Amino acid sequence: MQSKFEELFHSGDKLLSIYMTAGFPNLNDTVPILKALEANGVDFVEIGMPYSDPLADGTTIQQSSQKAISNGMNLNTLFAQIKEARKEVSMPFVYMGYLNQLMQYGLEKFCKACIDAGIDSLIIPDLPMDVYEEEHKAIFDDYNLGMSFLISPQSGEARIKEADRLSHPFLYQVSSNAITGAKSGISKAQLDYFGRIESMGLKKPKMIGFGISSKETFEQACRRANGAIIGSAFIKAISQEGSIESKVEEFIKSIRS
Repeated sequence: MQSKFEELFHSGDKLLSIYMTAGFPNLNDTVPILKALEANGVDFVEIGMPYSDPLADGTTIQQSSQKAISNGMNLNTLFAQIKEARKEVSMPFVYMGYLNQLMQYGLEKFCKACIDAGIDSLIIPDLPMDVYEEEHKAIFDDYNLGMSFLISPQSGEARIKEADRLSHPFLYQVSSNAITGAKSGISKAQLDYFGRIESMGLKKPKMIGFGISSKETFEQACRRANGAIIGSAFIKAISQEGSIESKVEEFIKSIRS
């Protein structure tokens, strides 16, 4: 985990991460999407673990999660798919999900399954930092699983510094106070916020997410962080007609052309 991400963040900026919902559009699309994302130069992927009540997510990702669950996706199936993908895909994998999923599965059992399958790090938006540090961090450390915490324009300086201290391998910088979802552009207020965070001299690499949906918004985010994460716009793109491979290629080219 550490070496993969360290190599990425030392290799330069403008890193592109894609969020995908596992098991969407179809149950067995997870592996082909992961292979196509790496083939088209994505730096790392955030794999959404479908959940019935994804509080941080907007309509597009909520609907993709519901569809994946109705397709039959569950954690055991997902772990098997990740193992299969790891035979050919080497880029870092980050699981994104919710604390209840981990606790229902069994926290240590979940961590072991992550390592066995080839997951590198986690994003759990509803896991409080103090609870993580006091109750769970030792277990994640035992399995060498990092955790990225979220900051937003409303985050105070103390929270931002605490998130920077605890996050590994990167700090997740939410672009706005809204839930996830593609936006038409980035406002001056958001740009000011990006600049404020940049000026704080934080230690961890930063990835900006939520509302990044186009080449323009991706490049704006990358000027103030190490890279950006695109989710809802990608989910919409792969919902269209056509092969997975062609839809992934077309979308990534639209961002990086």
